[in-house]
Amino acid sequence: MMKRFIIILLVCAFAFFGFSCASGNRGPQYPNMVADMDPFPIGTITAQFDRLLSSQLTTNDVQVFFYPRENAVVLQFRHEFVTYRQFWDMKGREQFSAALNRYKEDYAVRNLSTRYNRTKAVYGKVMGRLEWQSFAFTAVREASPVIDLGYRFKGDMPFFVTGQNPAREEGTASEQDKQEAVQVNMYFTRAQADELVKLFDQSWLLGLLGDRGTFRPMEESMEESTPDGYREYGD
Repeated sequence: MMKRFIIILLVCAFAFFGFSCASGNRGPQYPNMVADMDPFPIGTITAQFDRLLSSQLTTNDVQVFFYPRENAVVLQFRHEFVTYRQFWDMKGREQFSAALNRYKEDYAVRNLSTRYNRTKAVYGKVMGRLEWQSFAFTAVREASPVIDLGYRFKGDMPFFVTGQNPAREEGTASEQDKQEAVQVNMYFTRAQADELVKLFDQSWLLGLLGDRGTFRPMEESMEESTPDGYREYGD
């Protein structure tokens, strides 16, 4: 009887230890984790999007979140009745910043082309991750689109552009039920892109993790010191 009681205790102890390890060690599930914390908002920016059945652009708010377990900044926006969440990992954020700097250099010396087929990915490509859903109660779909980093003229005004390419849905759904994420371009003025770069900064993001209670979103504008060579959106 005593031997059986000891065996039961050992089984319970191992079960408890296994549960503790599983719940406490998220490394395999989140290899890029910087903190075991839920996502939280870090700011809101604006960007332009293509308008349906029009050559004009529409300006929308983009909510920005930090996902510490994924070490990703997420851009959440609604476009053509669909809610999108673009996940930008640290490498992608660094690529965005470097591409913007190159764009500013070309902008300053008026070295921009109007031929979009040559400029849509002139500053590189990012391997992205995407979630999208039509309504709050519908299924969340996932894909891994390539995002082009480049620029494009709309009329006589240039924009820094991230181009989310079409991508086939991933996951366990049957092939006939899978959908495709469509092309979505986000158009930024230099000031708008600067605001996003600030929210993309890894050091700043890590600084938010120590004391969430005193956190305030970065709302101050960054002044553009480069001499303007083109008319910008909103001027």
